Amino acid sequence: RNSKLSLLFCLLVAGCTGNQQTAEIPQQDNPSPSIKPTGNQPGRISEEASKEPRAETYKVRFETSKGNFVVEVHPEWAPQGADRFRNLIEEGFYDQTRFFRVLPDFMVQWGINGDPQVQSLWRNRNIPDDRVRQTNKRGTITFATSGPNSRTTQVFINYKNNRGLDRQGFSPFGQVVEGMDVVDKINAEHREEPDQGQIQIRGNEYLNEKYPNLDYIKSAKIIE
Repeated sequence: RNSKLSLLFCLLVAGCTGNQQTAEIPQQDNPSPSIKPTGNQPGRISEEASKEPRAETYKVRFETSKGNFVVEVHPEWAPQGADRFRNLIEEGFYDQTRFFRVLPDFMVQWGINGDPQVQSLWRNRNIPDDRVRQTNKRGTITFATSGPNSRTTQVFINYKNNRGLDRQGFSPFGQVVEGMDVVDKINAEHREEPDQGQIQIRGNEYLNEKYPNLDYIKSAKIIE
């Protein structure tokens, strides 16, 4: 019986299932080999990434192929997550990234950089888990994981009240305050079909070839 329970747990976390993911877990896969970056790259890791988390609330405007939306980030909800998100925004990491996993009535996920060399810079830069202080209600934004203390760059917005994620340690760090109607319209025709391993290895080249109609982030900037 214990072995069966262990197997069930394994099937519910990323890394054990490859691309055969359950629709109940916002997972991130890390299957690509390390790629050596050359020269200066957008999305580089700044000195700010190693400092103590900052405490001020801030807003981020996302300009996307579907329209604009604004996220308000609350560091008091999840200090480590809020600070990592700010680092990624300031370095332009999310610019030109695709919404590669979109499940209506569940969530929309993004956060694999379109340049494999840039992605490799952040691939193993995990941050510690935050305690869950806010519920995963509709419109909240949360980091995807592949296990304990595994958050790196992938995030998702909840399309509905997903309180079941609270018990699994998914800690929201902000919420959509403008443009949730835009988020609702993001192209969901491919659901979770795009292969995360191929995105990490080939980047936007793979997505443009196989899934040219995916919506994407044009730019993401802190506005206040």
